[in-house]
Amino acid sequence: MKEINTTTSIVITILIILATSVLSINNREINATIITIEKGMSLNTVSELLLDEDVVINQNIFKLKVLGRGLASKVPTGKFLIEGKISDAIIIDLIFNKGPIKLKLTIPEGLQSKKLFKNINSLLNTDYDFDQYFESQNILEQYNISAKTLEGYLYPNTYYIYHNTTPKEIIDILLKEFWNQFDKNLQDRANQLGFSVHEVVTLASIIEGEAMLDSERETISSVYHNRLKINMKLQADPTIQYILSGPPKALSNRDLRVKSDYNTYQNYGLPPGPINNPGIESIKAALYPEDTNFLFFVAQGDGSHAFTTNEKDHEEAKKIYKINKRKNK
Repeated sequence: MKEINTTTSIVITILIILATSVLSINNREINATIITIEKGMSLNTVSELLLDEDVVINQNIFKLKVLGRGLASKVPTGKFLIEGKISDAIIIDLIFNKGPIKLKLTIPEGLQSKKLFKNINSLLNTDYDFDQYFESQNILEQYNISAKTLEGYLYPNTYYIYHNTTPKEIIDILLKEFWNQFDKNLQDRANQLGFSVHEVVTLASIIEGEAMLDSERETISSVYHNRLKINMKLQADPTIQYILSGPPKALSNRDLRVKSDYNTYQNYGLPPGPINNPGIESIKAALYPEDTNFLFFVAQGDGSHAFTTNEKDHEEAKKIYKINKRKNK
């Protein structure tokens, strides 16, 4: 009887040691390690990968723990950052619950779509062709956009995306956010003004291109609204910058004569579409212009503008700007 008790004690002790080992194995600290799980990888493949990267010590025990949680068929894809104090439980939670690393995508107001797509590819280290989505009739119809491209509708904001987020998924995220912002109240206001959504976004993109100060957006908007009412050419410099290749520059008289439907120095009314992706403040400014008689404005060199009601005062404001510019050289 005594021998049986001794044997039982030994077995229990061994079981406790084994159980403790299973529970405590891999309780250690590691340097930052990025693990990439590709689409189609099995639990066995992922376990081997973790073992090769010294993230787990025993792949079989790791697999058993995953199996025990019923997660074997739910292996996610993406890049996972593993660092600091880890255990099998922590790794399982990170991979199967917290998910892959999210990348911060910041889209500033007024960014043109070509530059936006370049920034996304740089962030993801990819070479995606966004043009097929940018000009897709199916996407335009899906999101009720009456335009030839998505310019103006890729809403500027800060987003968090995964390394393996597809171009279509990114486009969907930005377009959904556009309609979240351009809600029914704003759509009703557009109808009240007699503007289509496309016309509002087009005007908002011009305001976005002009305004350096938030306090001036509604005033700038009023100038364009006043010009549209009397069928006066908008003469908006940002529309010329949109036509020209290269970075923004001081415009010459030759630039102002370039042939394009977007040239608001040569054509009446709004251009065919937006020239960038405007933010909500410019959209609201397009819908709620300040009540003024201004028809002109000129930059003052400090981000602000001088607003005037007639060409004589406008020319005087330009002279003052040029004098101040020479003095500050």
